[in-house]
Amino acid sequence: MTMQLSKPRLRRAEVPDYLLERHGLTVAKATLAKLASVGGGPAMRYCGRIPLYDRTELDRWAEARLSGPVPNTGAREARP
Repeated sequence: MTMQLSKPRLRRAEVPDYLLERHGLTVAKATLAKLASVGGGPAMRYCGRIPLYDRTELDRWAEARLSGPVPNTGAREARP
């Protein structure tokens, strides 16, 4: 029996699938690339020229983008 370990860090091309599956967020790879340049995206690390995203940082970034639970549209909080 082989234990399959999940990768702790993801390449940029893997991030959209992770965010969709884990948080229900649709984010394009091109959007992540732009946010990496201008700011506002999830924190990343580099291995040489390859950006790698920690799952914990992706989770933190996704949660910051989501509002809290609301009973109706009038109770929605504005997010920056």
